[in-house]
Amino acid sequence: MSGGARTTVVGSGAWGTALAAHLAREGGSVRLLGRDPSGAEAINRSHENRRYLPGIQLPETLRATADPAEALEGAATVLLVTPAQTLREVADTIRPHLAPEARLVLCAKGIERGSGLFASAVVEETLPGHPVAVLSGPSFAHDVARGLPTAVTLAATDEPLADALARELSGPALRIYAGTDVLGVEAGGALKNVLALAAGAASGLELGASANAAMVTRGFVELRRLGEALGARSETLMGLSGLGDLVLTCSGTQSRNFRYGLALGRAQDLRTLPLAEGVHSAATAARLAREHGVDAPIIAAVSAILHDGLPVREAVAALLARPLRREFDRPEG
Repeated sequence: MSGGARTTVVGSGAWGTALAAHLAREGGSVRLLGRDPSGAEAINRSHENRRYLPGIQLPETLRATADPAEALEGAATVLLVTPAQTLREVADTIRPHLAPEARLVLCAKGIERGSGLFASAVVEETLPGHPVAVLSGPSFAHDVARGLPTAVTLAATDEPLADALARELSGPALRIYAGTDVLGVEAGGALKNVLALAAGAASGLELGASANAAMVTRGFVELRRLGEALGARSETLMGLSGLGDLVLTCSGTQSRNFRYGLALGRAQDLRTLPLAEGVHSAATAARLAREHGVDAPIIAAVSAILHDGLPVREAVAALLARPLRREFDRPEG
């Protein structure tokens, strides 16, 4: 990344802080916008985000603030790293302070409840006129914050924009592949959250490694079916932002969605856990599958567990009792 134009990261949680730290290490002029003035002051004083990334030293050149005007002044590129359910609210907050030519990179993974929209569609409504890209892929915030090797995807409908942003935001430890399938990148990032809840629940029930592998594999079949029905490209869903992100998110408790599913399977008190994005997306994903005639029993089961009170063990039993069929559908014609 060049050290010229300023970049602002909106959202001082773990992922936002990690991305800001990466960009600052690459020599960029970076501001990190959070909601809490005392939290921003603590980051600037200690060069550590003790709430979300304890023990990880942040670059001294990274400056945090809770003032949108200060954070966004002169920002040529703005990374929006906020939960999908608060994106509209954040857009309203930053709108008066955005430069007209500022490029927006959406880094949240989820589907807005109620509207059923992905982040790019929400931003088209709330922040029209800005060039938009989406960033997603298999990445844990702690790995990126520590400078460990990570590869993700950045997509924009404007191919030159995608190429330019991928070059500018990449570094030796964070490799960004450019593409143009915005919907595919967003669908993979949102749907894998729902499926990670299922994988976590299977682990919580102690069904064994074989069952976990089957859950992830059949979950990917559903991700691909539904993603393609929504208009995503198959190769995108097979890539980093689809299959790659699903594999990582289902791999252990660093994933908030897997951890939440694990607690579901163990019948633990969920009130002690931060709410995972997949919880918000499950019902919408199930509805989209029904509307598009997509067979997605795992997604439907997760939605029923979360919103209809279906016991986890009953959901698993129902999945196992489904009629046997061929693993792969024969092509028509």
